[in-house]
Parts: sequence; C-alpha cells; structure tokens
Amino acid sequence: MNTPIWDFVTRYCEGDPLRLHMPGHKGRGPLGAEARDITEVPGADVLYPAAGIIRESEENAAALFGTARTLYSAEGSSLCIRAMLYLALLGRAPSARRPVVLAARNAHRAFLTGAALLDLDVAWLWPDPSSGYLSCPVDAGALDRALTALPEPPVAVYLTSPDYLGNLADLPALSAVCRRRGVLLLVDNAHGAYLKFLPKSLHPMDLGADLCCDSAHKTLPVLTGGAYLHIAESVPAHIARQAEPALALFASTSPSYLILQSLDLANRTLVEGFRERLADFAGQTAELKDRLARQGWQLSGAEPMKLTLLPKSRGYTGAELETLLRARGISCEYADPDCTVCMLTPDVDPAGLDRLEAALADLPPKAPIGTRPPPLTRPEQALSVRAALLSPQEDCAAGDSVGRILAMPTVSCPPAVPILAAGERIDKAAAALFDYYGVTRCLVTAEQ
Repeated sequence: MNTPIWDFVTRYCEGDPLRLHMPGHKGRGPLGAEARDITEVPGADVLYPAAGIIRESEENAAALFGTARTLYSAEGSSLCIRAMLYLALLGRAPSARRPVVLAARNAHRAFLTGAALLDLDVAWLWPDPSSGYLSCPVDAGALDRALTALPEPPVAVYLTSPDYLGNLADLPALSAVCRRRGVLLLVDNAHGAYLKFLPKSLHPMDLGADLCCDSAHKTLPVLTGGAYLHIAESVPAHIARQAEPALALFASTSPSYLILQSLDLANRTLVEGFRERLADFAGQTAELKDRLARQGWQLSGAEPMKLTLLPKSRGYTGAELETLLRARGISCEYADPDCTVCMLTPDVDPAGLDRLEAALADLPPKAPIGTRPPPLTRPEQALSVRAALLSPQEDCAAGDSVGRILAMPTVSCPPAVPILAAGERIDKAAAALFDYYGVTRCLVTAEQ
C-alpha cells in the first residue's frame, strides 16, 4: 500500500524550502511536528475537490473498505454527518411538504445542528420505554411501522451503530426495510471503523448502509479529527458525485495535513497485520469480559472493542468507578451514574488488559445500588430544531426550566438517548432527569 500524502510531505521537508506560506510557525516549533504541518502548496493537492495525492490516498482507503468512494475528513465524523444529511436532501422527490429525516433517538448533536442548518425536520424512532436511556434498539418491524406512519417518505433513515455504549443495530434487517421502501440508509458508525477488519466484517457498508461515516481516530491508529465518509454503489450517481461539494459546504478550507498524513499512513497499517492483531486482541477482550462477568461485573453491549460496565450491581456508581480507576492510573472514556465506558484497541496490549482486570479485582463488592434513572418519556416538540437553535437564547438554571423550550442540545445527557433535543419543552420528567445526571444549567429560547 503506497502512502502518497506522507511521501509528498517527506520530500517537501527534505528539500528544506524557505516557507513563505502558511502556517505561521514556518516548520519550526516546540511540538516537533511543525515541519510536517504544511498547507496546500503546489503538489500537495486540495482536500475538496481532491485530484492528486489526496485522491490517490482516498482511493486506497476505498479499496480497503470496499466502497464505491471513500472521502477523508480532517474534522471528524461531525463534518461527515452534516454532509450525509445534505446528500440525502439532494435525493428527495419534489414535494410541497417539508423534508423530514427519520432518526433513531440516540443521535449525536452534530446530527441536530446539521438538521438545523439544512432546515430538516426530524421524526424520532424511540426505543421501547423499558430500554431506558442507555440504549436505543430499533427493530425492522418498528422501522417499517414508523415509515408507514409518515405522510410521505423521509429523505433518509438515520441510525447510530454502534452506539456510545457498544450496542449494535441489526443493520441487515433494517437496511432491507429501507431498500424495500426506497429510502436511503445513513449510519453514524463513528465508533466502529475497525468493524471492517474483524474476521467477519460488522461494518455498516457491508451490512446495507448507503452512506456511512467513521471516526477513524476513535478506533484506528489515526490522529484526532481523522474520519471517513463512505459511499455505497447503491447511492444514485447524481447524489454520489455531489459528495465532495457536500463536505466542502461545511468544512474548513484549511485542513490539517498532519491529520491527512495520519489517514494516509493508516492505509498501510491496515494491510500490514492489523486484521491479525485485531482478531487476536478481540479474542483476549472476549475472554476478559467473560472473566469479569463470572466475577459479578454486569456488562452491556456486544461491540468487541468496547467494555461498558454497569457497576451498581457491585455497589459502585459509574462515576465512582471511573474515579477509582483514574486513581490507579487508568483513564476511561466516559462515566455517568449508571455506567463506565472503556474503549479498547490492539494498541492497549495484553498488559493493559491485565492492569485493568487487576484494578477491578481490587475493588471489593458492596451492597448493590438500587437507584435507577427516571422513566423514559416523550416530550412535546414545541419548535422545530432549526427554530430553536437559531432563536435568541437565555441561560437558565435547570431547576427553573420547567415549561421552557430547550434551545441548544448541549446539556449533559446519557450517551445513548438525550434527555431532550432542541425545540422540545422541558417538563417535570426532564427536570428530574437533569437532576439525576447532574445537569445544573441549560440554554432555553428567550421569552418574548
């Protein structure tokens, strides 16, 4: 696997040019990475539209993922999510009705900001109330019924899989519904780029997604901000050819060449033994999960590289467990009252797994904690997402917010299902959830 971006920057640095271009550090500085931090000088290509070394590297990535096209993002999956929504809009049939996207409730806030910028309405796919706030399972029957209930087809169905806690959607069954209905399936796979490289691929592009984003930096050896937008052969040509303009619509015109080089080098890493290392490490993590379960730790999620602990059964809150692990030099990804999330990759190595297991073994079981989140409720949609996000706003104490309309979807929430989305009215149930999750303030629409 060649590495055209890395090779170009290497040659550029070796030429020791007088840098009379951006960035201002001129290739020198305390980080040590400045020499390789260049801009779009002649020969370095342009990210949108790419026609040279970047395009060549993206074609390498497309070959690895088996897609019709794979494009790079230096601004994470957030950029790709907005681009996917824009592309879905391009494919909608002429209609007097406002465009709607049908989305599982466990959507990243970039989805909401994208919907607001594009003036898209959102119809939510809600989980069963018994699922609570820690997962948002959607089965094929529920999706089919939701599509039937809409007055006309949505511009797309939008799902998050895997979710933050490691739950995987049944994408083959869900994609079959979308195919039969003639609706594009968009998948936020930010936490699952590595799924392609398991012995049996679990990647959304192999399970029926039309458009999919991966945060390469979350689970592959890529610098923070590196991501992919994948396009399937099933996407109509007139939509697929607008993918780069879609990204350019929301992207910076100054992409990080450090991130682009990292994505470029990852292509080589992924063909030089990564599958074998991942398969071996996945076996080790599965064995660790089995041992922890036998020791009485309650686990959640089926994703191989995510360890989600529900420690209340052992007498610890998720936040308390995170603090105890941090005191032992172990930094977790996320914690709330109910769960503690650890993200794993083969770069953790077996010694790291042993260290985590030993730290958990040192924590004696205590009396189980019986408190649970308040029940899942469906709030009133008082304003559209766009109207709420673009309205004048006020900062409000959470305890005084009942009756107000949430403006910004930035309040802390469980990683799966948000307490509220922009435009929804804050009721007593939401206020109880704010209190449970430690939310003290929120932004609401200004009262006229």
